Amino acid sequence: MDVFAAENLRLVLDILLASAIGMLMMSRVRQARTFWLLRGYLFLITAAWFVQHLVSLQLSTQLVDSLVLACSVSLAILWQGELRRFMELLGTGRLFVLLGNPQKELKAAESIIAQISEAAGRLSQQRHGALIVVDLGSDLRPEDFLNPGVTIGAQVSRELLLNVFAADTPLHDGAVLVRGNRIESAGVILPLSRHSVSRYGTRHLAALGITERFDRCVCIVVSEETGTLSLANQGKLERPITSSRLETLLRDLFSNTEARQPARRTVGN
Repeated sequence: MDVFAAENLRLVLDILLASAIGMLMMSRVRQARTFWLLRGYLFLITAAWFVQHLVSLQLSTQLVDSLVLACSVSLAILWQGELRRFMELLGTGRLFVLLGNPQKELKAAESIIAQISEAAGRLSQQRHGALIVVDLGSDLRPEDFLNPGVTIGAQVSRELLLNVFAADTPLHDGAVLVRGNRIESAGVILPLSRHSVSRYGTRHLAALGITERFDRCVCIVVSEETGTLSLANQGKLERPITSSRLETLLRDLFSNTEARQPARRTVGN
């Protein structure tokens, strides 16, 4: 009887732990398509477990196991950036990024939205090219960039952003990294998009590149040629937008409301 009770307890703990891991994985997903893929994959794994342990059908077990293996390989290819990031977090011991609540950080940083939007609007009017990366919980590190730039560590302000992106400053060609209510660094060189889009310039490709790799960050772009203001989010670009529209989008992102679908245009940089 004790052995039977121990086996039941072990089974219950196994199911609870697996359910907790599954819920944690789904809670980290923000894009609807990725959520459905992950849910289908977890359902397939659950079905495989039931077929193997409760029904004991050998042929069905082999078939389901083969499907799970094929789906695992496919998802590893599709999510190679996310898996790479997960392994980096495990290797560096920064599990708090996975287990923490990013919404607390977003609410604390909401006061910077007006400063960023006003600065972007002014830069757009002056046709000063700019890239502003806003970390919404990806915990971007220096090794995530081609060049980490120069450490700033200052409070976000409209005046500081305007000075950084002034045409005669040495840091104006790179990006600014904003986390919380502080400018972490400037002159950052971002990785370019994996997808070659000929109608976009280097700044827009850099904005698409960083948001393709990290889904919890956005990038504001000001075209030096046209003054067009854009917002990159999850590898998609919305342009052209006004500074008031930018402020609305940022508030939506910071409050974790449903993301609006970006409207793509074919205007060059």
